[in-house]
Amino acid sequence: MSTEPVVAEAGRDFIRDIVQADLDAGRYKEIVTRFPPEPNGYLHIGHAKSIALNFGIAQEFGGHCNLRFDDTNPTKEEQEYIDSIQADVHWLGFDWGKNVFYASDYFERLYEWAEGLIRGSLAYVDDQSQEEIRATRGTLTEPGKNSPFRDRSVEENLDLFRRMRAGEFPNGARVLRAKIDMASGNINLRDPVLYRILHAHHPRTGNKWCIYPSYDYAHGQSDAIEGVTHSICTLEFEDHRPLYDWLIEKLPVPSRPRQYEFARLNLTYTLLSKRVLTQLVRDGHVAGWDDPRMPTMAGLKRRGVPPAAIREFVKRIGVAKANSVVDVGMLEFCIREELNRTAQRRMAVLRPLKVVIENYPEGQVEELEAVNHPDDPSAGTRKIAFGRELYIERDDFMENPPKKFFRLSPGTEVRLRYAYFIKCREAIKNAAGEVVEVRCTYDPATRGGNAPDGRKVKATMHWVPAAQSRVAEVRVYNQLFANPSPSAANFAADLNPESLEVLRDARVEPSIVEGSSNEPMQFERQGYFVRDRAFTPERPVFNRTIGLRDTFAKEVGKG
Repeated sequence: MSTEPVVAEAGRDFIRDIVQADLDAGRYKEIVTRFPPEPNGYLHIGHAKSIALNFGIAQEFGGHCNLRFDDTNPTKEEQEYIDSIQADVHWLGFDWGKNVFYASDYFERLYEWAEGLIRGSLAYVDDQSQEEIRATRGTLTEPGKNSPFRDRSVEENLDLFRRMRAGEFPNGARVLRAKIDMASGNINLRDPVLYRILHAHHPRTGNKWCIYPSYDYAHGQSDAIEGVTHSICTLEFEDHRPLYDWLIEKLPVPSRPRQYEFARLNLTYTLLSKRVLTQLVRDGHVAGWDDPRMPTMAGLKRRGVPPAAIREFVKRIGVAKANSVVDVGMLEFCIREELNRTAQRRMAVLRPLKVVIENYPEGQVEELEAVNHPDDPSAGTRKIAFGRELYIERDDFMENPPKKFFRLSPGTEVRLRYAYFIKCREAIKNAAGEVVEVRCTYDPATRGGNAPDGRKVKATMHWVPAAQSRVAEVRVYNQLFANPSPSAANFAADLNPESLEVLRDARVEPSIVEGSSNEPMQFERQGYFVRDRAFTPERPVFNRTIGLRDTFAKEVGKG
């Protein structure tokens, strides 16, 4: 997979209109955006929308986009998450060049600015507990109450704040709060917390700090330090914008960024809460952050979803001001559309049933030619061995079929893809009465799948040769949740018990195992599949990316 940065296609939305108007008015010489993930988990499909928007705008308007890690909570941050975030942004097709930053880069300057707020009587040290602060904050209809420590002198506040930094006090003993307005109609302006005490080892600064800035305090100032022009956030930060602007106005920041909000991504059958995703991993409901059922970028990559399909998806859903829920079918459509265009075709039998062609010479093997992509002649062809014994899909045979079953059954004739017409003579059963083998005859004149006498058959079936095919494990993934609107509060109750089916005796063309490509491929009539990271030639493992058509929603609806 190439890691060359992708040039995003220009679109029209209200954010881009704002950027264009700012350029037309000469407000900025260069557009600078940023993608600011917290390194406390893996990125998910919702982040892809923000990545494409921020990096896309920077590309389209000739600016640049910073990758900035908001590493202000050391108890939840790990290098593993930093590495995964960088890998995911590159995989999606974007690049930050030299513009990678960390909020921790600015800890010293943020601290100095906080002391400046204290000197200007715009911040104070509060001894109240977190519970007491919450209890006196007020409601949407009632104002908050001033802290009994709100009127401390500048000297006392500076002394206490410096002692907080020096590590004299335990976690939770004191906080630094902005002094704004406890009666404000916006609760975020009711003396928000700027610093809290946290004795914890930081992945980058070690034990240098035991006080850490809040997101609201660090975020806008980091934007200003980096010269960000348009700080693009999701709608839940709309009520935080007045605080963002207040801090920018009161501090001696080197630039004046502006915050704009857009609707976050919500998908049916999907939860994107980082808390829920973390809990899914910790409770063992999935096999890790990159489990192919997870909506994480790592999970989508392992499942074989092409990054081009994700970029097309976020382009189609657009950028809006109001929250809405997008049908996951739109994402699946983009995946199928991209894979139908790019994925080479192969044959695999997931639930094999043996077929013996009685009138085919024993020991004889011939090579048949198969196309790699029906719409792309440049993809070439491959050879498939054909002999007396082969495997077909178990669902392609019925001993007593219903009226509209057109595949193989006693007395019927079907076409084998790229091969011959065969006719079923009898079914062989075991002691339990289960069909374990089908006996057929073939018509040598139909080589290539066409009858010279012009007769037609109603079904063309895929197959693999018994002797030359390889045994493989195939993991068939479905939606992780059975409910189109799963509950974040009780997500375990909405988990789909059939989200994963493991088939350990599938049979695949040898070329699927012997080749070196890790690109997704289409198993004809089955869906799109990709090698799992656990794949070895001795133990081939494949993940289903997506079926050829959407059947999950219909099956769930039956229940």
